[in-house]
Amino acid sequence: MTDTASPTPERRGGTPIGHRAAARLDRLPPSRWHRRLTLVVGIGAFFDLYEIFLGGVLAAVLAGQWHLGHTAKSWVIAAGFLGMFVGANVLSVLADRFGRRRMFLVNLAGYSLFSLLSACAPDLSWLLALRFLAGLGLGAELVLVDTYLAEFLPRAVRGRYIAWAYTVGFVGVPVAALLGAHLVAAHRLLGIEGWRWLLVAGALGAGFLQLMRRQLPESPRWLAVQGRGAEAERIVAGLEERVARESGGSLPSVPETETVPERKVPLAEMFRGCYRRRTVMWWLFQVLQTVGYYGFGTLAPVVLTAKGHTVTESLLYAALSFCGYPVGSALSIPLIDRIERRTLIIASALGIAGCGLAFGFAAAPWAVVTFGFLLTVCSNVFSNAFHVYQTELFPTGLRSSAIGIAYSLSRLTSVVLPFVALSVLSDLGAAAVFTGSAGLMLLLCLDVALLGPRTTGRSLERI
Repeated sequence: MTDTASPTPERRGGTPIGHRAAARLDRLPPSRWHRRLTLVVGIGAFFDLYEIFLGGVLAAVLAGQWHLGHTAKSWVIAAGFLGMFVGANVLSVLADRFGRRRMFLVNLAGYSLFSLLSACAPDLSWLLALRFLAGLGLGAELVLVDTYLAEFLPRAVRGRYIAWAYTVGFVGVPVAALLGAHLVAAHRLLGIEGWRWLLVAGALGAGFLQLMRRQLPESPRWLAVQGRGAEAERIVAGLEERVARESGGSLPSVPETETVPERKVPLAEMFRGCYRRRTVMWWLFQVLQTVGYYGFGTLAPVVLTAKGHTVTESLLYAALSFCGYPVGSALSIPLIDRIERRTLIIASALGIAGCGLAFGFAAAPWAVVTFGFLLTVCSNVFSNAFHVYQTELFPTGLRSSAIGIAYSLSRLTSVVLPFVALSVLSDLGAAAVFTGSAGLMLLLCLDVALLGPRTTGRSLERI
């Protein structure tokens, strides 16, 4: 056992300190600092997920107030996702070039500003344009959450702590629906239409989080890849000192076998060697998971109104169903580091398919809420497993770009989804929508089973 809290030379055993940052971070015992970091980053996921599911709430509310047809309702849902598609591509690539911390601040500032302006939109055209710009700012949020936490957290608790971050984040989903139901029932608050307050709440909360995130350090793994070993050393040494002080003892020694030098990686590396197979697998995955996962959350209020429920009833039933999101996320915590990620993804995807079919055919309110709740529970075991899994597929120099480009495909699919799903809903009913969704989730299971590598419990550099 060696206490490495004291300053160390720029090179140790012939290896630059920057290249040892990963091994030094991985062997740290989990501490209060790691938990605080997880909380601050997880709150950011709250606003991303709040925004994602807000589209369906706004579509259901504005359909009556602004007399929107199917196409207009589809655009209310799609506008934010279109912005997220562009933002995920641009900001995630910039995060590999300019750093995780800087993009964290840029994306939240953009979202907060344009979400606040969206609350002032006088008509549909302005609302769609501003929702697009808000989505642009928020596009890389979950990519950065995954990347940043994975690069700081010790490998033994990486999955569990990222799952905790998303458990915090997914509280935003039932909050969006419950606030929507309350504000729709109230019609106006302080003379302002209720749906506008939903946008104001997201903007102000994100602005407050922006202040909290200014205290975050840059990722030492990223700094090491950029050749900024001295900066990586200062951050790692400071963290080691803090953890040693909190734990009241010495820290484990750094295994020499864990020292794997990282390097800058060109974007084209995604399509070479073992990474080509992973890229193909993950691109297919992101397209398919959107239909089964986001399809329910974004379309549930609209589906329920199509089943004959009032807007207020639909939002209430959706809110009760959405309570399964944080519950499922919490359930994933004891599972995610014990069960191979790939296996957990496949099992929970099958649960989404089965519960989705039951929800599509359900008519009684108790059945709608029960199967909607079970679907969202399965959804967030699935979601947490895949968010951890994707951080483990690519090297540090490529991680944010590769994840972001793949993740942007889910946003692009989310743009197209409302137009297809609402047409199917109108012509064939809810059962047909969820039957198609179940079929795509089965394809997803085959994709991961045949092409996905095993990753659980291994260091990022060794995978």
